[in-house]
Amino acid sequence: MNDFAPTGLLQNCHAQTLLSSTKLRRLRIYPRAKAMLNASKTVILDCGDGHQLLGEFATQAKRSKGIVTLIHGWEGNSQSSYMLSAGGTFFNAGYDVFRLNLRDHGPSHHLNKELFNSARLDEVIGAIKAIHATYPHEWQFLAGFSLGGNFALRVAAKAAEADLNIQQTIGICPVVDPAKTMIALETGWWGYEKYFVRKWQKSLQKKIRLYPELGYKDNLLKLKSLREMNKYFIPNHTQFATPEDYFKAYCIADDVLASLSSPAHIIAAQDDPIILSEDLSRLAASQYLHIETKQYGGHCGFVKNYQLDSWLDGRLLELINLCRYPSGQPGKNGAS
Repeated sequence: MNDFAPTGLLQNCHAQTLLSSTKLRRLRIYPRAKAMLNASKTVILDCGDGHQLLGEFATQAKRSKGIVTLIHGWEGNSQSSYMLSAGGTFFNAGYDVFRLNLRDHGPSHHLNKELFNSARLDEVIGAIKAIHATYPHEWQFLAGFSLGGNFALRVAAKAAEADLNIQQTIGICPVVDPAKTMIALETGWWGYEKYFVRKWQKSLQKKIRLYPELGYKDNLLKLKSLREMNKYFIPNHTQFATPEDYFKAYCIADDVLASLSSPAHIIAAQDDPIILSEDLSRLAASQYLHIETKQYGGHCGFVKNYQLDSWLDGRLLELINLCRYPSGQPGKNGAS
């Protein structure tokens, strides 16, 4: 599965990024995800300190091979195409799957009064601990996409400190340097910034209807760009005084991943228009970290053919199976 060689239009980074979430691809995903969706139940997790997160858990009718927790990207949710595609692949291969919604993503705005921000790592660690305690498995895996990949890798870096047992963590096109990602969104193809502005505003409108005392309703109507939104919401609704301080708080460059204590794997594309592949060189060297880059793939795309099949799903499953069966032979190392 190491080779990813799309042809023609599929070598275009924007085509990869957009095709991965088209309605046509969702039509192809649903049949493959049907078993997982039928087995899924909605769960509210107690993450500690009065915080709650929402997720969907699908368990096998028979003994499972382990549990895979998936974390979506910014303004995605547990129903995003890539979450259903990857989740369905893991479930069909015999794994239990937990699709976690970050705060204020999916139908979870009512659970916590304070707004989501990407520095809220403790509640995500609390969610993973709650998942593992409620659904104990010998084999526990974690994977995240984009911002979710950033969260997953930060959780893995804190695993020993938090007494978390994670056999393998995978970050797909993870945000490395948020400040540079924001610049890429502002200066790249206009459609990306417009997409995130629209999604973020819609989420904030839903939140203010539930908690009008947050008091930003009138200001929200005036904010037309990510820069304007960050300059207003960061000092007024986070513990950070400036966007620069906020972005540093969840940057994973430099020594952040030096504390990894279990295997972590990054899958990224050199042509990603949102997460610059050059930032990967700024990650701390670690015996536990492996970085896999592909020439093509866009942002969380990795569509391998014109039937819109995913190369990524097969690669994710391969990586986790290799962790369970390093010899390539199921049944060893206590595996079922």
